[in-house]
Parts: sequence; structure tokens; C-alpha cells
Amino acid sequence: MATDASPKFKKPDLIPVPQQPEYNPAIAAAEHDGLRFWQFMVAGSIAGMVEHMAMFPVDTVKTQMQALGTCPIKSAGINQALNSILKTDGVKGLYRGIGAMGLGAGPAHAVYFSVYEFCKKKFSGGDPDNHAAHAASGVCATVASDAVFTPMDMVKQRLQLGRSPYKGVWDCVGRVLREEGLGAFYASYRTTVLMNAPFTAVHFATYEAAKRGLMEVSPGSVSDENLIVHATAGALAGASAAALTTPLDVVKTQLQCQGVCGCDRFVSGSIQDVVRTIVQKDGYRGLMRGWLPRMLFHAPAAAICWSTYESAKTFFQDLNSHNGDGGEGTEKQSK
Repeated sequence: MATDASPKFKKPDLIPVPQQPEYNPAIAAAEHDGLRFWQFMVAGSIAGMVEHMAMFPVDTVKTQMQALGTCPIKSAGINQALNSILKTDGVKGLYRGIGAMGLGAGPAHAVYFSVYEFCKKKFSGGDPDNHAAHAASGVCATVASDAVFTPMDMVKQRLQLGRSPYKGVWDCVGRVLREEGLGAFYASYRTTVLMNAPFTAVHFATYEAAKRGLMEVSPGSVSDENLIVHATAGALAGASAAALTTPLDVVKTQLQCQGVCGCDRFVSGSIQDVVRTIVQKDGYRGLMRGWLPRMLFHAPAAAICWSTYESAKTFFQDLNSHNGDGGEGTEKQSK
């Protein structure tokens, strides 16, 4: 008789049981970048402030190009817009409205990046190549951040106009409240979300893909992530997303600046109404007004923003590591 028993007759305690991988907090934290929720907010706020302050003059030129020529129609090239600003207000005219940008960019980007990181963690399932999750996370981020940023963006754009009738940020806020009501601050919110949803979807998906692609061709980097990689990936993402969404950006500018400095006022305030007016006066090319300075703004702005953001994240990662904090707070606060 055979002496070896069939496996099914063996005692369960004698059957080898596969051991589960040992839980390592440091590895788990690394999947979420090892940061607490508030650290994502601080890093995003710093990145947004640096980005918009550095590129503000280009944004002013873009705003004037998109607002000029509504009634009557005028040429609105880069040179004309720049010369108009310098002739009217000098160099300081390039920075009109920067106070409103400062008040809005920090909080808005804190919301923007923290919501993005939270959603990326939830949607991606730990897969760094899940571009659909990156795009969806970007859309969620922009819906939340635009609710914070749109009012100050409207104030900023009105102050950027040539011969703006407002003396400053608070004068603009007060007069708009008295003359147009609270709704004026959110007149472009729907358009802004419709513009920024595809913008951020393209932006984040392109950034994550470009970053991973660049890291694969730069194996010399110790951490596989460096300033050049983040800046290059950010520039590619910003330029491509900016070109795609220029028509909606023109509509947004028209809605935010309506009735000021000769800009048309729209009765319904609908996107269709604005598009129809632009096409009637300037043809379809009017919808691409300001595309070049918009790309010139977003390419370096995204490079600055992402490299600043990733540097701030690295700072917090090093700080947490030095303090013996493996990032467990991230998990707790994300729930």
C-alpha cells in the first residue's frame, strides 16, 4: 500500500498557507506621496501664487486682446495690446489687478491640488498609468477650485482692461455688488467650468504621461524625478490644454468684462449668445483671439507651477521623514 496520503486527507494545519505580504507603512505612504492633506494644500497654494504672479503681464496682454474689438471691431494683436497698455498706464499697467490674483490664486490652488491628489488616489487604484483617472481627477479639481477663484478672476480681468474705471480691487468689488449684484461675480462660472474641465483633463493626463515618459529616458536621475522633468512635462501639458480651450476662454473674458470699457453686454449671458455675437462681428477667428499669449502664458506657467508644486511636496516628504512621520496622516485625513 502507498504510504503517501492524498493532499485532501492531510490535516489543514499541515498544509502550507501562503503568507500575506507584511504591511509596511512607509510603502503604503509612498503610494500617496507620503503627505498629509494640508501639506498638499500648502504646496498647491505656493505653486499657484508663484505661477500667476510670475506670468501676470502675459495674462494682462491676453485679456486685452480678448476684450478689445467687441464694439467697434478693432485689431487686437499682441503688439497693439501691449502698446496700448504701456501707452495708457506704463509698465505698471501690466500689473493692474495683481492684488485680486493674489487673493484668489492661493486659496483656489490649495483646493485645486488637494482635491486632485485626493481624487487621484481614489480613482486610480494605485495605477500610475491610469490616465482616465488623472483626467477625471482634474475635472473634479477644477469644479471645486473655480468656485473659489471665479469672483476674484472677474475682478482681476476688469482691472486689467485699458482705462479701467475701477481704482482697485475693493473699489471694483464694491461697485459691482452695488450696480450688478452678487450674480455678476459668477456670471462666467458655468463657462469657466466648461472651459477648465477639458483643460484640466488634458492638462493632468498630459502631465502625468509626459512625466512618466521623461523619467524613463532620464535614468541618471537618482529619484527618477527632477526639476527639468517636471518643468518640461508641465510646459507640454499647459501649452496643449491652452490651445484646445481658447474659444471658451474668449467667451469667459467677454462675460466677465461685459459692459466695461466698451465691451458688449449680453442680455441672456448664455455661451451661445456670446459665441453668436463674436462670430457676427469678427468671424470664427474671433473665437481664437489671444491664443498665442494664452499658450505663451500657460506653457511657462505650468512649468513653474508643477516644478514649484513638486519641490514643495519633496520638502514636506523630507520633513515628514526627518520627523519620523511616514505619512500615515494622509490616509487618516483622506477618509
